[in-house]
Amino acid sequence: MHVCTCIYLPLYKLFVMDRTSFIKLGAASLLAPFAMKLEAFKNWVDDQPELEQMPVLFVGHGNPMNAILRNEFSAKWQQLGRELPRPKAILSVSAHWLTRGTFVTAMERPKTIHDFGGFPKELFAQQYDAPGAPDVASETKRLVKSTTVHEDHEWGLDHGTWSVLLPMYPKADIPVFQMSIDYTKPPQWHYELAKELSELRKKGVLILGSGNIVHNLRLIDFEGKAKFDWAHEFDENIKTFIEAGDHKSVVEYEKMGQLAQLAVPTSDHYLPLLYTLGLQNKRDDIAFFNDKMDAGSISMRSVKIG
Repeated sequence: MHVCTCIYLPLYKLFVMDRTSFIKLGAASLLAPFAMKLEAFKNWVDDQPELEQMPVLFVGHGNPMNAILRNEFSAKWQQLGRELPRPKAILSVSAHWLTRGTFVTAMERPKTIHDFGGFPKELFAQQYDAPGAPDVASETKRLVKSTTVHEDHEWGLDHGTWSVLLPMYPKADIPVFQMSIDYTKPPQWHYELAKELSELRKKGVLILGSGNIVHNLRLIDFEGKAKFDWAHEFDENIKTFIEAGDHKSVVEYEKMGQLAQLAVPTSDHYLPLLYTLGLQNKRDDIAFFNDKMDAGSISMRSVKIG
């Protein structure tokens, strides 16, 4: 009540004053205190901390078997599920949904997609029956101005999404939807698109990028004996760039030449990282987890922002 009185009292005086007195005093002198109060109020608002936002995750998902294996990677995902603020919904940008154009899943009950082969039947038996989030998908369409976002009712949840969420939120009781990766666009385009999603963080949406910083299946060593210097060097370079806030170098990773060609022979698993970094603001802390190489040529390094 005190603030309201201070702001509106000059206006009260303005309206009760007769016309002659008003002319003598001058409108500017009367409105000056009001303007000063408004400016002070604006400065106060600007100085206030931002509303609490959900963190953002980039998760190196690696082998689909991580969904059901008890190992250090899945153990960390389980820990995150306990420690993170409970999301109202989850938006996943997965390396395994590549499209021409940008789409969001908008169905009430997305299906579990087993988009892999050669794995045990126990993995194919897994179902992640989380509800969809058509209302948040619609909000996402509204937020994105740089391109048209289309609703999809066919895709579902691929293993880049559910293999991580199964250990993280095993009850599957949080609404989940996916955004596709327009594979016709360059890295900078994806980084800029991510910025348009920032409002979702303030609405309780956990945004998850799922891929791998280093992902070369042609040189994979399932016995785990190989140690590729180029893989470690590229992974460490990206970590250093992220720590320094040098997003430009992360986006322009191809400038690392032969190193980048070996670490990122195709960009599908790398691009989800850019959706994560594009959402970072100046107040966000950075933390790395699962920062190890798996099978020689897959980096499991993951990033928590905020």
